[in-house]
This record gives sequence, structure tokens and C-alpha cells, in this order.
Amino acid sequence: MKRTLYFLTFTIWSTLLIGQPQQYFELVKIADSLYNIKDYRSSAFKYSDAFKTNNWKALQKDRYNAARSWALSNYPDSAFFHLERLASKTNFLHIEELTKDSNFVSLHNNPRWTTLILTIKEAKEKAEANLNKPLALQLDSIYIDDTKYRRQLNETEKEFGRNSKEMELLWKTINEKDSINQIKVTAILDKYGWLGADIVGEQGNSAFFLVIQHSNISMQEKYLPMMREAVKNGKAFGGNLALLEDRIALQKGKRQIYGSQISRNKDTQLYYVRPLTDPDNVDKRRAEVGLPPLTEYLERWNLIWNAEQYKIDLEAIEAYENLRQK
Repeated sequence: MKRTLYFLTFTIWSTLLIGQPQQYFELVKIADSLYNIKDYRSSAFKYSDAFKTNNWKALQKDRYNAARSWALSNYPDSAFFHLERLASKTNFLHIEELTKDSNFVSLHNNPRWTTLILTIKEAKEKAEANLNKPLALQLDSIYIDDTKYRRQLNETEKEFGRNSKEMELLWKTINEKDSINQIKVTAILDKYGWLGADIVGEQGNSAFFLVIQHSNISMQEKYLPMMREAVKNGKAFGGNLALLEDRIALQKGKRQIYGSQISRNKDTQLYYVRPLTDPDNVDKRRAEVGLPPLTEYLERWNLIWNAEQYKIDLEAIEAYENLRQK
């Protein structure tokens, strides 16, 4: 049973407690792996080990996944403990996804399930009462436009090749959508500022970052101070700001700070971490803004992080980047 979270996106589910120890992420990774091989009981206990390293605090997605493992290993009280904590201590409002999640079927006849769903439903209604619904709907549509076609890139490349006509047409669609979305988002930002999830919803709030992240450097630099202020005020996620800071730094010929920007060597077709300052302390900087360790982040590109080797390779990486930009 491969884990699937219908509502899991990086920007929405990355609301986290700044400064989790690296051991937390390592143990969560093991718990996820145990879940994927259907060793649900071991997975559940490994999540508990992870939470213990962080004073029993956890990311929303990890607590949710822990509840899944407890439910599937027939520990309903433990499953409800985590779900009820999500409902009472966080802004967990994903009621439709929760009720459709087959991992929790064993809990449905328990009276606590009815109470849980009612609690989340009431919280969702209360949160949405303050929404600017026209803006939220507009930004939701922008979010879908920004992400829908980018999600097709990997499969299209695998099927037709990186330099295929199909890829060219897909990028053309993406660029056209980006241009339209940038006009819409900058108009909202200029009029209202960087609105929080309490006003435009989580997905709408994420749309601000995604559109600015995918714009040109002049637009990125224009709205960077606004996003910094939004992070200070709890209206934007620090991890997303880190990605924007990295992208701007590289475009200005500087080294990135958080290691978020990955590229592919056209000659070798291998992915690499673009020029990064102080590789030894990158995980410390990432933890400060709520990002997982670089080792975990790089897994999606099948990259193995070795700071010592990276420092040896850095000169060659920078030489390649400089040559590519000429």
C-alpha cells in the first residue's frame, strides 16, 4: 500500500515547528519506509521515536501518517490520539481527504470518529467564515494553473524525451500560464499585500509564492521584501522564502544558502546541487527555516549528499555554471 496523500503539497503541508533535530527526520524516514512495506506496527512505534526526539512535537503530515500506521496495526486509541491532536492543536482542516482515506476505515464505527469529524468540520467552517472567498477562488485557480502542467513534466520527458516536441509544447503552455498568473498575482499583492491563509486559504496563500518563484528576477526582487515581512508575520512559510532567496542569489551570480536549487549537467545528464555556500552547515540553516536535511531533500533526484565531496567538486560546478551562462 504505497502512501498517498491527496492534499499533500510541499507548501501546504510544510507548516512546521522550526528546528526539529536531524534525528527526527531520519526516524520519520524509517517510519515511512516501514509503512511502505506494510510493517505498520513497527512504523507506528518508529514515528513515536521520532516525536520523542522533538519533545513529542511533530509536523502535521508526520502526525497524520503516524495515525495511519496506528490504525492499520489495530491500535485505535493511539490513532485517535494523533488525529484528535491534529484537530485540537493545529489548523488541520482536510476533512474530505480524511473521510476518504481508506487507512482509517477501521475507526469509522467508533464514536470518537463522529466527534473527530464534527470538530474538524466546525473548525473548517469557522476558518472559512473569514475568507475573502472571491480572492480565495481566484488564487486557487492560479495555484492549479501553476502546478497542473509542471506535474506533467517528468512523465512527458520519460515518454518523449527532454528535447521532444511534446516537451517544447508543454513548456510553452507553462510559460503562457505563468505570464497570465503573474499579472493576476501582482495585482493582488499590490492592492492587498501578502495575504495569509486565514484570508485566502492555504492553497491561495501558496499561490503567491509559486507565481513569484516562477517569475523573472526583477519581479522576484520586487516582492522579496514583502515575502520576508509576511514570514515574520506568520503569513508565509519560511521554507518557501528560503527557496526564493536561493533562486535570487544564483541569478545574481552568488552561491545559494539552503541548497534548494538543483540542476542537470547537459553533458552527463546527472543532477547536481548548484553552487552552495558553507556546505558543512547547510542542514543547520535549513532547520532554522523549517526545511528537512539536504540528504532527504535530494532523494527525489537520487542524489547522495556528501559535504566533503561537494567541497572538492564545487570549483568544477561553478566553472560549469559560468560556462553555461555564457
